[in-house]
Amino acid sequence: MPSWGKVVLISVLVAVVVGVVVGTVTWALMRSDSTPPDIIELDWWERTIIYQIYPRSFKDTDGDGIGDLKGITSELEHFVEMGVGTIWLSPIFVSPMVDFGYDISDFYDIHYEYGTMADFEELIRRARQLGIKVLLDYVPNHASTESEYFKKSVAREPGYENFFIWADPKIDANGNRTVPSNWISQFGGSVWEWNEERQQYYLHQFAVEQADFNFREPAVRQEMINIMQFWIEKGAHGFRLDALPHLFEADPDDHGGFFPDEPLSGNMFVTSDQIGYTTQVHIKDLIEIYDVVYEWREFADKWQEDNDSETIVLLAEAYANVSMTMLYYGDERDRIGCHFPFNFDFITSLRATSNARDFVYVISRWLTYMPYGNVANWVFGNHDNSRAPSRFRSNMVDGLNALNLILPGVAITYQGEELGMRDGYVSWNDTVDVNAINQGNPDNYLEYSRDPARTPYHWNNSTNAGFTTGQTTWLPVAEDYMEINLQAQKDAERSHYKVYQSLSRLRRMASLSHGTHYLEALSVNTLVLVRHLATYNTYALVFNVGTEEDTVDLSRVTFLAEPMTVYESSVFSRRRTGDAISLGELSLQPGEMLVLRAPPT
Repeated sequence: MPSWGKVVLISVLVAVVVGVVVGTVTWALMRSDSTPPDIIELDWWERTIIYQIYPRSFKDTDGDGIGDLKGITSELEHFVEMGVGTIWLSPIFVSPMVDFGYDISDFYDIHYEYGTMADFEELIRRARQLGIKVLLDYVPNHASTESEYFKKSVAREPGYENFFIWADPKIDANGNRTVPSNWISQFGGSVWEWNEERQQYYLHQFAVEQADFNFREPAVRQEMINIMQFWIEKGAHGFRLDALPHLFEADPDDHGGFFPDEPLSGNMFVTSDQIGYTTQVHIKDLIEIYDVVYEWREFADKWQEDNDSETIVLLAEAYANVSMTMLYYGDERDRIGCHFPFNFDFITSLRATSNARDFVYVISRWLTYMPYGNVANWVFGNHDNSRAPSRFRSNMVDGLNALNLILPGVAITYQGEELGMRDGYVSWNDTVDVNAINQGNPDNYLEYSRDPARTPYHWNNSTNAGFTTGQTTWLPVAEDYMEINLQAQKDAERSHYKVYQSLSRLRRMASLSHGTHYLEALSVNTLVLVRHLATYNTYALVFNVGTEEDTVDLSRVTFLAEPMTVYESSVFSRRRTGDAISLGELSLQPGEMLVLRAPPT
């Protein structure tokens, strides 16, 4: 066996024996000559960075204080410079904007505040020139009550009678009309709303203006596929599928013709009209969801094959327990689901008080439960949750971005994370989020508001952070934009943005794109993540997630060897690229991260 082949074999055997390498080695079969193995080319989506754009807050070109498609097109070079290969646009379809685009009234056109279909086509054309893929946020669970679908269903037009979930009222002991069940909306209050014209209740799992489709109706299932095909033919490379756990509710046919009440959760910290008061066993994560998702994957793959196109990807938004989440990949009957469900564990399971062992556990849990042969992904923030530096600490920005970009799989960056943008302050008077308005009041609205994570992007330190030429913005610009903005970070010798660029370049190295990984908590507060591929340089992220200085011993880390140097470091670190690091004790400041480069082993 050639010498490099022995190294490969030994590396794999060591990984199996010690049980610490969870990643999959994906190189070609060994050749008979003495050169390293060929690296199998990955599909475009398997190692990409996906950048989530919240269009309303990205860039405004017409001065109305609202971001638009032309603004995105004008800044596409930004993504090239960052090393981003894919952009995902939060909803851009026609909408009354009760939930800022997640209440769609026309699934086949562009909302006027964002531009025109011609603007979208130009965005696609220019993105393709730059090698950038475009994903759309698709909301199949519900439609606006202003949509033609809903209006026709209210009127019981043939073919639309059962497009939504309709129910007759219950009559109480006093002869009064009451709701069909005790189900609670995600935004608070009953899921049931009375429609006077139809003389029935309709179901809405979110806002009153967002009526849930009836996915037991074949015409609805077909229309969802028609919508996807329309936008694929317009040039979209796939979809982020919104709110999938809510596609189905309990079928009254299975419960004696009635919608069953849910058991109470026993949660004493919420009121009877707030989500969490009941268990949600009848309105979330029903097993029928997966059949629909598998149908969509079959459609996407067939369209791709029939049109000899690049892969059309489907990504599932699914806040569910880990077992239910993994079913979005596929099932034991070899039915294939989404390319991946979003991994929200860094949002839901970790916080500022989490230690290195918590981080390692959360990362390893996903990789352990993920079905063999699939691709992982990592999400640190989005439009629905507080920004990462605000949930964790500002000194952890570079370390969190490093984890995102160095872990195996797809990295997902929410708008502004490359700068370390923090939550903006939005007063009660400026609050526009329906969730905060419905469930909050001037004293507690920030517990419910998603607005602080949606404030406009910081381009520079000019008026309104360079987001608009207008005098006002749809949400206030965060007060720290003079300190945190793209131009300032481009001009600085060291910045979060430049660290992000450096790490995105590192992702192209074979050790990261095709190598194994080793993950361990070296102490309570410091973790190490190693990316290794035989005959290639090894890279290791060492990250102190704690609030105190920590010293760890690198000599115990698998695959590391001297001479080692710093590839990249946190902005505030005293170490710089090229500094030598010995294979022994290493001290790190709170929040400090180092990415080390070591020779092949």
